Amino acid sequence: MYPFLRLIKEFHVHRHAPPLPLTGTHVSTHICWPWDLDIWMELNNGRTLTLLDLGRLPLAKRVGLIAVLRANRWGLTMAGVSVRYRRRVKMFDRFETRSRCVGWDDKFIYIEQGMWRKGTCANHALYRSAVTDATGIVRPERVMEAMGARVISPPLPEWVRNWIAADATRPWPPEI
Repeated sequence: MYPFLRLIKEFHVHRHAPPLPLTGTHVSTHICWPWDLDIWMELNNGRTLTLLDLGRLPLAKRVGLIAVLRANRWGLTMAGVSVRYRRRVKMFDRFETRSRCVGWDDKFIYIEQGMWRKGTCANHALYRSAVTDATGIVRPERVMEAMGARVISPPLPEWVRNWIAADATRPWPPEI
């Protein structure tokens, strides 16, 4: 089940947090609860992705994206993700999630997130997100204009550009 109560808690905790610049970092603190575990008694890999929502959505609010989505009746979807899992997160571990936008291209907005425990990165994700309307994807340039932000993306890091290029070679639909 989706952690709606935890999401409500995050919005409540950060309700007075100052606005962030578009590429600012949102930091949130969480606990790995028993219902987040897999059969090896560590944070489930799928649950990791769900818990990252708890950082991305308050980030979207703090940069002003949620207000623009509501005003324009736009939606927000995740169009891809690459995750590295490097350290275990176990029951009752506290961890920090750091979330930030690294830039955008002509179609997608790229968001970097990491879960940090005791100063060490446990996992790291790169998301490709898209703003949508009734006709499909809303170009990031249009979204940035609606947010009153500069239209030109900061240069995407090389590792992000490499991921974009590698993913473009992946067949779609998948071969059977």
